[in-house]
Amino acid sequence: MIKAILLAAGQSKRVPIKNKLLIKYKKKFLINHILSQLIKSKIQKIIIVLGHEHLEVKKLALKSKKIQFVVNKKFKSGMASSIKEGLKKIGKKNKGFLIVQSDMPFIKSTHLNKIYKSILDNNNLVHLLKFKNKIGNPIGFNISVLNKFKKIKGDVGAKFMVKRLKKDSVFLNVKTDKIFKDFDKLSDF
Repeated sequence: MIKAILLAAGQSKRVPIKNKLLIKYKKKFLINHILSQLIKSKIQKIIIVLGHEHLEVKKLALKSKKIQFVVNKKFKSGMASSIKEGLKKIGKKNKGFLIVQSDMPFIKSTHLNKIYKSILDNNNLVHLLKFKNKIGNPIGFNISVLNKFKKIKGDVGAKFMVKRLKKDSVFLNVKTDKIFKDFDKLSDF
């Protein structure tokens, strides 16, 4: 089984009016853009890590049998705490997992399936989408790196692990770098 950890615990500090995941983009809440693609993908389980305004985000997020919500009570300490909270739901019997950010509306199920298939077909530790010389999220990992994530702290995310494991990575080409765009400020909407 391959699971996805969807990071949705952030405080949206650069968007002063409200939680950015609850702002509509093209008539859908921002979180539901990536969530609909995860549901449509071959990924068997989606672990949504909530934190800031967790009740409101959970209420407005799409529902599916694939979804499992967890709350990171330490979300203010940074992204690493959310990754670790999600990893608690990943068992060693799983083949691998993806770490996905919830503020990236241009990722499609085909991109997620490309990472999924790569995890199934290759024993590489890291599975990355790449456009020319640019790599970005989401990122797939072989289950054997699970313990390495226990050491991360603060606002360190999956890219930290990518740098450490670059020699054992597989790069999956995509047709545009638009998919790497994340929404951080109001003008992005």
